[in-house]
Amino acid sequence: MATIKNQASHSVFWSAVERFSTQGVQFVLGMIIARFLLPSDYGTIAMLSIFMAIAQTFIDGGFINALIQKKQCSQQDYSTVFFFNICMSIGLYSILYLCAPWIANFYNEKLLTQVMRVIGLTLIINSLGIVQQAKLTIELNFKQQAIASFIAVLISGIVGVILAYQGFGVWTLVIQSLTSNLLRVILLWIFAHWKPLPYFSKNSFTTMFSFGSRLLLSSLLHTIYTNLYSLVIGKRFAPIELGLYNRATTIAQFPSNNLATVIVRAIYPIQCRIQDDTPALKELFIKYLRMSCYIIFPLMTILCVLAEPLVKIILTEKWLPAVPLIQILCLAYMWDPIMKINNSLLNVKGRSDYFLYAEIIKKIVALIILIVTLQFNVQIMCLGLILYALADMLIISLYVRKTINITIKEQIKALFPILMLSVILGLVSHIAIILTNNPWIQLLGGFTTGSITYLGISHYLNLNELNTLLHFKL
Repeated sequence: MATIKNQASHSVFWSAVERFSTQGVQFVLGMIIARFLLPSDYGTIAMLSIFMAIAQTFIDGGFINALIQKKQCSQQDYSTVFFFNICMSIGLYSILYLCAPWIANFYNEKLLTQVMRVIGLTLIINSLGIVQQAKLTIELNFKQQAIASFIAVLISGIVGVILAYQGFGVWTLVIQSLTSNLLRVILLWIFAHWKPLPYFSKNSFTTMFSFGSRLLLSSLLHTIYTNLYSLVIGKRFAPIELGLYNRATTIAQFPSNNLATVIVRAIYPIQCRIQDDTPALKELFIKYLRMSCYIIFPLMTILCVLAEPLVKIILTEKWLPAVPLIQILCLAYMWDPIMKINNSLLNVKGRSDYFLYAEIIKKIVALIILIVTLQFNVQIMCLGLILYALADMLIISLYVRKTINITIKEQIKALFPILMLSVILGLVSHIAIILTNNPWIQLLGGFTTGSITYLGISHYLNLNELNTLLHFKL
């Protein structure tokens, strides 16, 4: 068990380096670019997000998780997935290329035809690196992935800043995306030390598809839902409204999505190795559930409280209408680690059927919430996302209980002290920022007082999570 914990710690560390070095640089450069671009530029790209995301989901096909979950992968397995991904990406790009004028007419934005046909090339580019990424993940080699992603994001981000400054508008985002994905795939090929062989095994495809197909359907439902808001807002409201929503989502999701992804991606292959040892699996599940929430809950709380001074300083006042959206979405996305770690556990146990059933129920609930909130405005739609997050946690936890007998009550009991500690942090930070109107002092004072309060009470209560972080070793 000690070896498993060491592997988990090492994997989490390098997965975190990969995620936050790349996403951190991307976030900072993205904020710089946003100072030169208009909300409507982001709205234009966001209009295409649902089509691109659905296509990418089909290309992945659940095969990344299928390769990782499979205990022994052969060269035939890797090559089969590789050629399937390429064929699928070319077919889907062709469909999007032909449908681009229809998409432009749907939104009444002629520019979308050209934008779709160019940015759609990222589908083919990404398909060339999926197997390499899966292979490095199986080997727990997150360090090489970190290097590849960081270099790609840094170079493409610099290109984006230059183009934005030169006035390229929406094409800044298109070229930046193409550059980033191309560089990353090239580096993955170099680091993975794997090249496809001229094989396509029907048996291999059938075996992995039986597991991956249910994940594909689940991912497809989730992808459609998460991007449905951009589709609906883009159709019902002005592009500037979609641009504000898109930027608010990017900011609010940054801590929760990245940290939760880091932990899930790092511990998933390790959990797969001990999938038959239920006690050890339960122990690892609770440990990383608490650890992820111990880090994410306070970050989301303080981001919610400090949203206004943060936007004033980083994005300038033209983005201030996004502040209420950021605050609401922080409360919705703070629950991401709970949902993702529960979802991952079902995949570890090979219960992609449970995963699919849960996803169907969740998305029916989500669609009802969307239809009801759509009658109002974007802020009410975002409030609906909080309600959905709570429903999501309840539904997925019921299926996890069937799998390894961990109840929602046990999870709430484990997380309740951390949640209360985050509430105290939020109150202290709020008191600190209402004492001044200077955004720099608000940001520094609110963050400092909140952090000291959170860490101080954690130390007083002798929380294991703080001790683990303080004594973390690779």
